[in-house]
Amino acid sequence: MIKTKMQTAALTAMLLPFSLMAQQSFTINGHIKGLTAKFVYLSYGSDAKYLTDSAAVSNGSFTLKGNIAEPAMARLYTDKQAAMYGEGDVASLFLEPAVMTLTGEKGHFEQLKLTGSATQQEQDQLNIAYKPVTEKLKPLSAAFDKLNKEYMAGMRAKKGETALTPLKNKLDKLKEQMEPYYEQREAIDKKYIDEHPDSYLAAYLLRWRVSGMPLQEGEGYYAKMPATLQQSENGKAIRKELDGLKMGSPGSVAHAFTKTDINGKTLNLSDFKGRYVMLDFWASWCGPCRKGNPHLKSLYTRYKDKGFEIIGISDDDSKPEAWKKAVDQDGIGIWKHVLRGLDWKKRQAGKENPEDVSDYYGIHSLPTKILIDPQGTIIGRYGGGGEDDDAMDRKLEEVFREI
Repeated sequence: MIKTKMQTAALTAMLLPFSLMAQQSFTINGHIKGLTAKFVYLSYGSDAKYLTDSAAVSNGSFTLKGNIAEPAMARLYTDKQAAMYGEGDVASLFLEPAVMTLTGEKGHFEQLKLTGSATQQEQDQLNIAYKPVTEKLKPLSAAFDKLNKEYMAGMRAKKGETALTPLKNKLDKLKEQMEPYYEQREAIDKKYIDEHPDSYLAAYLLRWRVSGMPLQEGEGYYAKMPATLQQSENGKAIRKELDGLKMGSPGSVAHAFTKTDINGKTLNLSDFKGRYVMLDFWASWCGPCRKGNPHLKSLYTRYKDKGFEIIGISDDDSKPEAWKKAVDQDGIGIWKHVLRGLDWKKRQAGKENPEDVSDYYGIHSLPTKILIDPQGTIIGRYGGGGEDDDAMDRKLEEVFREI
């Protein structure tokens, strides 16, 4: 793609050592027709911190100023409470150390136009590539958003499971219908990442895509990035994701953990050496996880007498009763179960959480299954960043064929 002089200059500045770009100022001059809110809020990342600033609105106009060391994705909104639940007027945009202008209309924040940011200009071009998929996805997204608002309102009102479960089931069905379009979006993103290795936007896209890629594919994209971009906030995050994924990919030694199981007994992964072990990362609230349980039960029944064990690792630390109920409802108490060990307060504070098993296996999507051989080496990954269930079935058939 031929870049304009402005894009080339911005990209050159973007790829300078970030120590030379530390904390440069940005300004957003906003003019939003019909905006009656007293304040607008801007949230963005800067130097590994997440900041929120505000500006007074006068006749739809406002000015926001701040400092960033590199281009940064930001969210602009008028209602902090609604934005917390993904509701209300919210715009996503790329800040750059520059004077930028934001225009548009109240009630249509998703269509706000930001000029003066070369990265946002790239995003606008990418949105054009998304458009055929977006148009097909739009009615499903609208139905999902409407139903999700109802579900979130029910959650805030602390409605019971009887009222919320039907809504959740409908949301899960809509997700299934939307999945093919998300896959098309992913293909567009990967093409962009592949063709623009020196682009900050590509690094941003890769940051959120890499955890769902096979390790070798992600490493390939990362290797094509210039060193300066690898040292950006997104580049560092990508490297961290790849290192975590490596820990949970074939060829690595499985992290040995000790947990208290669902029956209150101590479970040590090291005690299972000599057996093939499948770590099933799942959750009571994960529809696809529970949908796959009948198949997992059939595999367990087929191979358990040949040295096969399953350990369910659930993302239900905040709701252990829901975890226990799901195990009972799905009839999967026939194998071992533990909680992942997530401490949400530590996660929010950016602190290390050494008890979180998922971190040692690079788990970022559910369900994901890790197959470990009798010597404690990972020989299969299925789900996020791995192969599919058909590959899992073939692998199990292969390893147990001679047993």
